[in-house]
Amino acid sequence: MLEHTTEIDLLRTVLGSAGMKPEAFELSLPHWKVKQYKKGEFYNEYKNVCKHLGFVIHGVFRIYRVNSETGEEKNMLFFTDRQFVASYKSFMSQTACEYYTEAMADSLILYIHIDHLNALYGQSHQWERFGRIVAETAFHEVMTNTEGFLFKTPEDRYREMMEKHPNIFNSVPGYHIASYLGIQGPSLSRIRKRMVGK
Repeated sequence: MLEHTTEIDLLRTVLGSAGMKPEAFELSLPHWKVKQYKKGEFYNEYKNVCKHLGFVIHGVFRIYRVNSETGEEKNMLFFTDRQFVASYKSFMSQTACEYYTEAMADSLILYIHIDHLNALYGQSHQWERFGRIVAETAFHEVMTNTEGFLFKTPEDRYREMMEKHPNIFNSVPGYHIASYLGIQGPSLSRIRKRMVGK
């Protein structure tokens, strides 16, 4: 059993509000572990298979790719408090990851191993449903990102990011946010000024 009751209680509350029954949640208790990450530590590295699904108690993680020619980093996703973190494609397919997942600030997570999660899917329809939600969330994130770049203005993407990660500027430098939005730093400054003026 975990001594970290406050972390587990937070997870219980989040999953409960998503419809998970207490008895189904209890099945998972032996499997969650707590881990602290220092800023700059990797949750999952390039070419590693992502074996864990994490739940962010507090902190920020980013998924990014590195251009092999230029060395330029391109941010793809952020994960902040009360969100699940994984290198989703690698986690779902159990294949080597094409990007890095890194802590952007000192962070604390609960995590569960894929084998334990698969065992829970077999034990409980509620956990099976949870697995489906995780897969749907991953798909939704990727599609939203892609559609954002194709059809939305940087202002719209900025607004959506702030709704999802309201405190992100406290932990993440502006150039990382600009990279995520696909714009340059000065453009981000202009957007922020315009938004404050509204």
